Amino acid sequence: MKLSRPVSWFLLAFGVWSWVIWVTFVKNLWQDAGGLAFDDAGDPTAYFWVHLLLAVTSLVLGTVVGVIGLRGVRALRRDRG
Repeated sequence: MKLSRPVSWFLLAFGVWSWVIWVTFVKNLWQDAGGLAFDDAGDPTAYFWVHLLLAVTSLVLGTVVGVIGLRGVRALRRDRG
């Protein structure tokens, strides 16, 4: 299956975007001052674990999508060259 140039670039950009967004989210989650992520004793709450799992899952999926896009871009360059 061949991906078109716009689709390949979109998938690659989506993968990069996912990393930017979710790494920022995890940093903010880790530094939570609102009391949602950590209880008064400093232990992680269920909120923390659920959102960390969401972030890790999104990073994995973003990586997979980005790799597919990168392979599509490389294939298009190889065919053009």
